[in-house]
Formats: sequence, structure tokens, C-alpha cells
Amino acid sequence: MTASVVDSHCHLDFPDLLPRIDAIRDAMSAASVSHALCVAVDLENLPRVMALAERHENFFASVGVHPDHDDGVDPTADMLVALAKHPKVVAIGETGLDYFRHPERADVQRVRFANHIAAAREMRKPLIVHTRSASDDTIGMLRSEGASDAGGVMHCFTETWDVARAALDLGFYISFSGIVTFKSAESLREVARQVPADRLLVETDSPYLAPVPHRGSTNEPAFVRHVCDFVADLRQIDRDALATTTSDNFFRLFQNARR
Repeated sequence: MTASVVDSHCHLDFPDLLPRIDAIRDAMSAASVSHALCVAVDLENLPRVMALAERHENFFASVGVHPDHDDGVDPTADMLVALAKHPKVVAIGETGLDYFRHPERADVQRVRFANHIAAAREMRKPLIVHTRSASDDTIGMLRSEGASDAGGVMHCFTETWDVARAALDLGFYISFSGIVTFKSAESLREVARQVPADRLLVETDSPYLAPVPHRGSTNEPAFVRHVCDFVADLRQIDRDALATTTSDNFFRLFQNARR
């Protein structure tokens, strides 16, 4: 029997996926993908994320506003705390810094990131951290704002081993997406070989970044099996063993999630 695996980060409320949710769930079951964390990127569409988590026992939710999001509500820490009290909310985020797309909004992003960290610390719920072209500031803020009190994950990791090690030193986990399967990602594969087994997660970031052999397709949680198998082969360990390890890591990090 194939060991089950968890998709630790997906966006099932997005229009590419939500209308197909029944077929997506069937595909998850066929691939032995047992659970999924539906990650919020804004507050305007949070009700769709929450509805998925409330309707399906094996789906969980996060609350947060993505650093790229420049319209709508910019939440205070108190707003995030209030939303995070829902029992199916297991994390704060997606949050972080992205200077690649919006370098002109760096100051706004840093204030928003600090609010998310404060909420995570108060709720003792982990952070889901996005960083792009901003790794120094991201690690610096995690340190200065006391994010280690909450913990969390560097999701869809694409940075160097030095950045991974700095995050690990803060108690964070490292999550790999389909990018690790791309031909151009050899330096990232070297990081995937080095991350301690007890801090390793896998994800899809659906509907984006479908792994080989589905690259170019709309991504979905069932495809996390390919990411897990690929990383297991990189690390030269049994595929089922890594599926079990990453699933155990998920439930250890996201302590409000229930198997």
C-alpha cells in the first residue's frame, strides 16, 4: 500500500481549480494525497478558502494577505488574530516580501509582514512565508520580529543553502514545489538533498508550477506525489518513507491540523 502524502500549500479557491473540486478530490484519493492546506492570499476571497476547509475534513485553511496583493484590505495584526481563531485555520499567511514584482512597495510589504508575524506569535500558529528577491530582508525580519516564537515554513523554496540554513536556525521548515523537478533547478536540488528530514515539506502551490511530467499543465494537489517521489530519489531514500516523513512533519508544524 502506497504511503499517503500531504500537499502543504495550494490555492484550491482559485478559478482554475474551484469549479473542478470534486474531480480534484478524486485525483487526490487516487494518488494517496490525504490532506491539503488551502492558503489565502487576500481577505476578499477568504470566504472561499474557509468554505473549502469547512466542507471537507481533510482540507485546512490559512489567513493572510500575499505581499504582491496591492488592492483591498491590508490587515492589522488584530484582524488576523480574529480570523485565525477559526478551528480550521492552522496558519498565518501567505505572507512575506517580494521585491521582484513590487520593489517600489517594499516599505508597505515590511509593515504588512510585521503584522502577520505579530498575529502568528499571539496565536501560536505558524507562518507561511513567501520570499522573492528579498531573502536578506525576509530573514532579517523573521529574526527581528521574533518569528521563531511561532515558527513556520519557507514555502516554494527557491533560495540558496545559506538562506535555508538561516531559516532552519530560526526553527522554520523548508517546502519544495514542482520547481525542484525542473531541468534548470540543479542548485535547488542540492538544497533539497541537504535539508534535515525532520524539517522537510512538499507542496504544489496549485494551480501554478506543475512538476515534471505535468509541467505546463494546471497544477493540482494530486501532483504533489511527483514532487515527493522526486525528492526521495534525490535523497536516495524510499519514496514511501519520505511521504510518511513529510506528512508527519506537516502535522507537527501545523498542530491545529488533525489527521
